Amino acid sequence: MTVPTTAVKPLPAVRRSRRRVALRVLPALLLTALALAGPWLVPHAIDAPVTAPYAEPGGDAPFGGDQLGRDVLSRVLAGGRELVVTSLLVAVLVTAVAAVLGAVSALRPAVGRIVERTADVLMLLPAVLGILLVTLSWPDGGRLAVVTAAVVLGVPYAVRLVAGAAAPVAASGYVEAAAVGGERLWHLVVREVLPNLRATLLALFGLRFVAAVYLVATAGFLQVGPQPPAADWALMIRENSAGILLNPWAVLAPSIAIGLLAMSVNLAAAALVPATGRKAVPAL
Repeated sequence: MTVPTTAVKPLPAVRRSRRRVALRVLPALLLTALALAGPWLVPHAIDAPVTAPYAEPGGDAPFGGDQLGRDVLSRVLAGGRELVVTSLLVAVLVTAVAAVLGAVSALRPAVGRIVERTADVLMLLPAVLGILLVTLSWPDGGRLAVVTAAVVLGVPYAVRLVAGAAAPVAASGYVEAAAVGGERLWHLVVREVLPNLRATLLALFGLRFVAAVYLVATAGFLQVGPQPPAADWALMIRENSAGILLNPWAVLAPSIAIGLLAMSVNLAAAALVPATGRKAVPAL
């Protein structure tokens, strides 16, 4: 005899929790999608003057013109894709490298001491100086140099955090049993330690994305990344700072875009942290 089964409906509290998570994730998805699709949505060519230099908002230019009379709105829409893609790449690389090094450090204390000492040395390097050292010594500079600098500067902080979170996991009974049973280091890292650090790694990814936005924007402001006449949010701030009193939107629009992007992604990452791991998030 077959017993009929009925679908179990989520509890109201669970539905409300999912709704809150969706509401916190939605702004990040919308802003990221807008930044990625922005170059296809521009109303004017990003390198063609349409107004007088630093013209006030109005007519075909809702945010006015920049220092060369180019449409600020068009350049803001086109200037976010490279920042988003570069920051996402940096956040993924930093989180992945830190996850592996942190887990290995927790499982092999001798290796951990070397990793921690190296991280301590790299953490003493100021971010701006590190960007300049890497990008200016890199042949032709460019985005690859900026990504390398951001990863080098981001891994030391991240690996110390992951190593601290992985230490109690590495000392747990099931990991020790797997090690005694002859499991290799790579198996212990991938199958035993990292799956128990999902909350830490997800929160770390959000923080590293925000830090990457800051570093990539700093590189653009210093003109060691994208070069004029490229449409880049940080570069727009630098180029139009002299005319902020004439048309503030030429500086405010890209500044607000950078801030909203960083905050929305960080909130989304925090909302996606599993409920069992939320106590670890404030420590980040």
